[in-house]
Amino acid sequence: MNIKKELETKVGMANDIYLNNVDLDPLTIKAIMINEVVPADPLQDFYGSPDADYLKTTIPLFQGARTEVASIQEILQKGIYITNAVKTPKTGYAIDKGSIENSLPYLEAELSLFPNIKVIMLMGDIAKKAFNMISKKSTKKNAIPAVSTYKLRNSEIYYKGIRVMPSYIMTGGNILIEKSKVTMATEDIAAMLEIIR
Repeated sequence: MNIKKELETKVGMANDIYLNNVDLDPLTIKAIMINEVVPADPLQDFYGSPDADYLKTTIPLFQGARTEVASIQEILQKGIYITNAVKTPKTGYAIDKGSIENSLPYLEAELSLFPNIKVIMLMGDIAKKAFNMISKKSTKKNAIPAVSTYKLRNSEIYYKGIRVMPSYIMTGGNILIEKSKVTMATEDIAAMLEIIR
């Protein structure tokens, strides 16, 4: 299945929406990691070029979790699909609520493509916010409590039988500055890998 084609069929096409143009078997995916926002240049996204900026921070997180991967294909082979909550590049410093809402139908449809999911990782506050908007629509309440991520990390949160793990953003230059968040994101990835083994 091609994710981009599938989502365009389900939700429709939009010029400013960036979707993952990747072919995979949805039955093999056991975990989804939701990053915050697509980059301005699609080649720098997870499924862009082999040396994309997003992979330069993501692959070391997996390696820190003692998983030998060197490419997005190797991450997919481990049953992990990575996507972005917001499908339009940000125009300012912050991501506005409207951008999240415009991307929500695509993210919701994307999550529904994978029937064998055991874990959804929310990599950053925007991913948490988007996921809560989805859960509120169907259950009338937030799946993730409005508490700091570090306080939630050891909680077992479930949404429709799927373990939901709030963690930290895994892309962008700031991740290299905040070493404690790198450590925690790495630990969270290691925990996710244990669950899907």
